[in-house]
Amino acid sequence: MFDRSGHRPALTPEGQALLANARDILLRVDAMRARARDLGEGVELELALTVDTLFPIATVGAALAEMRVTYPAVSIRLAVEPLGGPITALIEKRSSLAILVGEDFRDPRIALEAIASIEQVAVVSPKHPLALRPRSGDVSLPDLADHLQIVLGDPTPLSEGRSFGALSPQTCRVSSQDAKHAMILAGLGWGRLPIWQVERDLSEGSLVRVATTALGRKGQVSAEAYIAHRLDEPLGPAAHAFRTALAQMTAV
Repeated sequence: MFDRSGHRPALTPEGQALLANARDILLRVDAMRARARDLGEGVELELALTVDTLFPIATVGAALAEMRVTYPAVSIRLAVEPLGGPITALIEKRSSLAILVGEDFRDPRIALEAIASIEQVAVVSPKHPLALRPRSGDVSLPDLADHLQIVLGDPTPLSEGRSFGALSPQTCRVSSQDAKHAMILAGLGWGRLPIWQVERDLSEGSLVRVATTALGRKGQVSAEAYIAHRLDEPLGPAAHAFRTALAQMTAV
């Protein structure tokens, strides 16, 4: 354990290894004590959260980090899903909280609280034919229908028989917002993306707005974002802390 050949005793390599193990055990004991204290106060073991792909995930991360300042022992399970995914996660009790964007999916078992507006804009690659039209000409719905539209597919059966935002008979359906973004950047087609995701692309010129008023003024529309939970399952302290932090961060 100790080398006593010098002026002062020093740890041997075996002693250094044991010290590292001891420190690890002490950290785990502290974590267990914090978990036990939280359980005594009714704090959740885990916060399960499902977030709509349209909502800025960096804001979610910042609110989760704020929550963990108070509840560091709470584990986090985070999923990001499009369209009916977040509300389905609540209905199926896979999540205790969800963030929804838009008015398309409602359920009487789910309580909603509006927290922010999400701006979406119709964009296309600067090399796409829709971007090469004369600037003075407004792109009409028939013009948009002549070109492939990149749209998100719904992983749930909630949208079966329904179409959300698909205006062109030519579509490329993708399973994630990142895939949609990548396909539009590649020039495959046009689509609507949240401003927070494309701000840099627009400033650098790798994407341009579609010059249309058929999809909102300047091709831009706004959708309300909600934080949601089941009415029959009260939120725990960590979920309340996350909701409060998120509301403060989105209050502008």
